[in-house]
Amino acid sequence: MPLYTYYKESTGEYRDVFQSMNDVHEYFGEDGDESDWKRVYHSPNMSIDSSIDPSNPRDFVAKTANKKGTMGDLLDKSKELSEKRASIYGGQDPLKKNFFEKYAKERGGKRHIAESKKPFEKNGIKVDFD
Repeated sequence: MPLYTYYKESTGEYRDVFQSMNDVHEYFGEDGDESDWKRVYHSPNMSIDSSIDPSNPRDFVAKTANKKGTMGDLLDKSKELSEKRASIYGGQDPLKKNFFEKYAKERGGKRHIAESKKPFEKNGIKVDFD
């Protein structure tokens, strides 16, 4: 049962009352004969898994595994965490740096196209990273 708060104007007293969601949300005191009780409306307290440790990949997987959303939402969250890691570690994300180094090593020194961020055009198709 939800808890509702009421305020008595004449005495400045607050009282919390359990009431069903389907009840009329009025309170008239313990005996039901007091009419100056007013309901106090509180802002709802919600918590969303918005605090993901940017340095812990398991935390990212655990907190995004069963959430609704699109692939774009995941990519946006990943980019946000990358920016947080970069601010923590002096301007460069160590995970991204390691990925680019591994990519180059596996491909004989060829760098990843996103690493240079230069516009790329071939056969009339232009890719811009801005």
